[in-house]
Amino acid sequence: MQQQKIPKELFEQVGGNTTDSERISRPSISFWKDVWMRFKKNKLAMTGIVLLIMLAIMSLVGPHLTPYDYRTNDLMSANQPPSGEHWFGTDELGRDVFTRIWNGAQISLFIGIAAALIDLAIGVIWGGLSGYIGGRTDEYMMRFADILWAIPYLLMVILLMVVFEPGLGTMIAAMTITGWINMARIVRGQVLQLKSQEYVMAAQTLGANTSRIMAKHLIPNTMGPILITMTLTVPNAIFTEAFLSYLGLGVPQPLASWGTMASEGVAALQYYPWRLFFPALFISLTIFAFNVIGDGLRDALDPRLRK
Repeated sequence: MQQQKIPKELFEQVGGNTTDSERISRPSISFWKDVWMRFKKNKLAMTGIVLLIMLAIMSLVGPHLTPYDYRTNDLMSANQPPSGEHWFGTDELGRDVFTRIWNGAQISLFIGIAAALIDLAIGVIWGGLSGYIGGRTDEYMMRFADILWAIPYLLMVILLMVVFEPGLGTMIAAMTITGWINMARIVRGQVLQLKSQEYVMAAQTLGANTSRIMAKHLIPNTMGPILITMTLTVPNAIFTEAFLSYLGLGVPQPLASWGTMASEGVAALQYYPWRLFFPALFISLTIFAFNVIGDGLRDALDPRLRK
């Protein structure tokens, strides 16, 4: 019986091409590299990063671009409008607003970042341990946090600023005494979900202690929500500082912050609007930058949220 020949065409690759094959065979990328690739596609979020970098650079360079000192009074030059000599005008004591704006940027950004880092440290440790240990320990730790959370945030901050001597340290401490609770709740929720995963139970079986499991397995896998929360904590602290300055509880003179400058500018708004315009502008730009970065991170971490 004669065997039937099978056409060679049946053994040829169907569909696809060399380009497709190369794309399929590319090595896999890490989670955070994938997040960064998606984040870069968000033009608004990238604009926020560029804006923050520029503000940070100007906070360091800006005070040295003029011959004026942020605390030197010159009553003969008081309340001058923006000009070639004083780019952002002067205040009621003749101090150069441009110089004070960038000195104020150092203080405002420092307050926001310092408050956020302290909230991060306390919140991650408290929430991580509470969620991982569980049981009565979790219940007691979170009830304590709930009691603090029940105290209005701004009321607590104002009370502490009134009781203790005003200053940067007092302001940051007042902001963080209850500010860490939101971070703790977020981290606790994430840890409660993660601690039942196979890799965590495997680490427990191999005898890894709590600190190693937290540092190696749990906290790294909660970094997404942590970073998003951080981008919201910084502008909240900057806005709180501005509000305290409006109440007269800001940083003491002759130090300048965007909040104190905005507070001083409100009283002069009718006749010298530039004194309020510039600090309010940079407060708004900073809050906008952090918010769009937070939105970009959220969309990059969860592609399902992208439009």
